[in-house]
Amino acid sequence: MKRLSFASIALLFIAFAIYSSTGIFSKLASMQDFLSMNYCFFLAIVILMLAIYAVLWQMILKSISLTQAYLFKSSAMIFGLLYAHYLFNEHISLQNIVGASIIFVGVTINSFSQTT
Repeated sequence: MKRLSFASIALLFIAFAIYSSTGIFSKLASMQDFLSMNYCFFLAIVILMLAIYAVLWQMILKSISLTQAYLFKSSAMIFGLLYAHYLFNEHISLQNIVGASIIFVGVTINSFSQTT
C-alpha cells in the first residue's frame, strides 16, 4: 500500500469535516418555516458544501487509492458527533461512542483486508 502523505491525510479530514457540516445546515433548515428565505438559504449551503466535498473527493482519489481514502470515511461520523455536541448541545452517549468506534474499526479492518 502506498504511504499517505500529511497533505493527503489533511485533505481527507478537511473533506469529511465539510461533508459532515451538511448535517448542521440541514438541521438549521429544519428549524425554519418550509420554503422560507432562511430555509432556502440553509439548503443552498448544503448543496454548496456537497459540491465542495465532491471536488475534494475527486482530488483525493487522484493521489491515493479508494481503499486508503475509505479508511478515513468513518471520521465523518466523529465530526458529526462533535458538531452535534458543541453546536446543538446534544448529549453524546456511551452507545454513540461505542457505535462510532465499532464502525471505525470495521472500516479499517475491511480496508486493510482488501489490500492484501
